[in-house]
Amino acid sequence: MTPKQNDVLCRVEGDAPMGRIMRQHWLPACMSEEVAEPDGAPLRVRLLGEDMVVFRDSKGRLGALDEQCPHRRASLAFGRNEECGLRCLYHGWKFDVQGNAVDLSSEPVDARLRTTMKTTAYPVQEGGGFVWVWMGDPAAPATFDTPAWAPTPTTNIAIVKMHAACNWAQVLEGSIDSAHSSSLHSTNMPTASGVTGSTATDKSWLRPSADKSPRMEVQKTGFGFRYAAIRQPVVEPEVQDYVRVTLFIAPFTVMIPPTDKYDLCQLLVPIDDVNCMFYWIAWHPTRGISQDDWRRFCGAEVGKDVEPVTFRKVRHAGNNYLQDRAAMKKGDFTGIHGIPAQDMAMWESMGPLAERHQDRLGSSDAAIFQFRKQMYAAAKAAAAEPQTGSFEPRIPQRLLRSYEGMVRKGVDWRTINVSEEEQRLSSATRKTT
Repeated sequence: MTPKQNDVLCRVEGDAPMGRIMRQHWLPACMSEEVAEPDGAPLRVRLLGEDMVVFRDSKGRLGALDEQCPHRRASLAFGRNEECGLRCLYHGWKFDVQGNAVDLSSEPVDARLRTTMKTTAYPVQEGGGFVWVWMGDPAAPATFDTPAWAPTPTTNIAIVKMHAACNWAQVLEGSIDSAHSSSLHSTNMPTASGVTGSTATDKSWLRPSADKSPRMEVQKTGFGFRYAAIRQPVVEPEVQDYVRVTLFIAPFTVMIPPTDKYDLCQLLVPIDDVNCMFYWIAWHPTRGISQDDWRRFCGAEVGKDVEPVTFRKVRHAGNNYLQDRAAMKKGDFTGIHGIPAQDMAMWESMGPLAERHQDRLGSSDAAIFQFRKQMYAAAKAAAAEPQTGSFEPRIPQRLLRSYEGMVRKGVDWRTINVSEEEQRLSSATRKTT
């Protein structure tokens, strides 16, 4: 990619084409747990280069407002969240969750401004452990799609959150890069001959293959694409393959292959051009993993591995991610604790916005090539036509599933774990696009 093409693919601020694509989708602003308390502290959130505050009012309703008070631009993040509104400390102006001014303390009681004053308020939804905001046309938000990881109200959901000091696209490319796990995460995902698929323990995910150069195959879809990483297994390699199928759900969601105990999904949400928020979700309708255990497994415990509120890492570029060279000599492949921190070291070391024109892609980068080709084309056409992930009829996320396991040679991986309803909607989407 040329530097100019790279900017089109990656930049999201202002009127950037990729930012326009993002605004056609509901965006996760924060986890519900961060604003769980009615009348609790408002939370600063930055998305696509815009600053807002998210808060839960006295009645439990969620609001997302422009961070700057429209009066004199003081930050509402310092405001008083009280009596169904957020009150600016500077002059006492108060706004409800819809952005209506419900009190202008510094203005006369008969001032016309009291009836006309509003601030920017973003439409809000709550689901799957997240608060979602709509940053597109406020008069025409898309129908909110229940996230894949919340198929039922009782589904066990655990979420890791971590700030990444780099552009969202290089983080997403890491999520769809199945080949790197065999090297970078080899200590956490060791080969084991006694398992038939990814088997989760308290400290690792055991795998039935030692193959570090998987064969990659990609299938374009209306929601993005599927791709398979096909490896030679330890057991019966002459009659079966070990197949891991990953889904890219445009524009920022990746459903990665599950373990035997929980399904997995990652959200790579642009904060601005050179920062993003990494979310990693583990879920299962009946089993799953607890929130505390998931964050401990990932090395992402709040207050220990990541800072409260900002979710910035304790292991970061400034301290070499606390890499332990002595542990490496004893067999730890990276010397960096936690799968996310290992990834962050690679992503952030590329620079705030990776210079893709210097890349030398190989056959293992088939999914990376597909992402760049597909999303660059979408960005170029952003103002002219519907985008990947926005085609009608949309395929609900609840229908989508990744996959991992042994597949008999000759079986088409594209038919595995695909419901009849998804096949029907996919066929209808192809006819209209």
